[in-house]
Amino acid sequence: MAGNSERRGAVRTSKKGATTGTGGKKKRRLAGKGPTPKAEDRPYHAAAKRKKATFTKETRPRAPRRKSERPRGGGELVAGRNAVVEALRAGVPATELIVARSIDVDDRITESLKLAMATHLPIREVHRAEVEGLSGSSQGILLAIKPYQYSSFEEIVVRAKSPMLIVALDGVTDPRNLGAIVRSAAAFGADGVLMTERRAAAMTASAWKSSAGAAARMQIAQLSNLSRAIDAAKKLGCFVIGLDGESESTLSQMKLAKESIMIVVGSEGKGLSRLVKEKCDLVVSIPMNSSTESLNASVAASIALFWVDEKRRAE
Repeated sequence: MAGNSERRGAVRTSKKGATTGTGGKKKRRLAGKGPTPKAEDRPYHAAAKRKKATFTKETRPRAPRRKSERPRGGGELVAGRNAVVEALRAGVPATELIVARSIDVDDRITESLKLAMATHLPIREVHRAEVEGLSGSSQGILLAIKPYQYSSFEEIVVRAKSPMLIVALDGVTDPRNLGAIVRSAAAFGADGVLMTERRAAAMTASAWKSSAGAAARMQIAQLSNLSRAIDAAKKLGCFVIGLDGESESTLSQMKLAKESIMIVVGSEGKGLSRLVKEKCDLVVSIPMNSSTESLNASVAASIALFWVDEKRRAE
């Protein structure tokens, strides 16, 4: 058709002029974008999510851990919520209370803080990792105890009344027994308590609590050699009385209560050591029912001290 042939040969025109193509204006769209990333490097790919899941705390670089700062002046660290609040209730001499940040507060933590503030005890707040580094405890609270100030054997003797009454411990290893013996010694008028440095309990927070505060009033000496102290006591006129459950002589048969005496208490398991027993002027037992094998070291010491005090009061 004539009309059609005219339309085929016609050139389109516009106000801007004729256009026959893009002229290369969209050439950038055909440029390459580099190699395709691996599946594990594509954020939304399943392989990338698996890789992220395996990137645990153990594989991450760790930040340098802050060094745990121990309290100045040495001493003992009491760890745990129950132990700390009990030590504060008992009035154990302390230097500071250490509490972890963001700790889960319960009744024990609240009471510990109140007791510390009431006695003007310094409270230091630290990171939980520092608490764990100092004690290994994960309960988030520590109490720094003052080192116990021991007396010397000479100081005990100089301050002793007449007649003297001294308690010596031959290898008592349980701090609760030590504290109970110190408490009984104070209750029945003893002048001091002697104990050895090695293979024996020391005046820790546990011993202090068991003494119910008597450790603050009683002179306690820590000796390197108990045998030498026994020899020195004998030269001062003391009779040395050992407690041994197997002795045939009983406490009631002892006629030396009104003299200057040293009562020696053996360890919980083995009792008096051979050398100490040989140095005793008299070894006595506490009579009891045959069905009971033996008495606790602190109980035996308490009975002996009570018996001596009763005899001395009878003057």
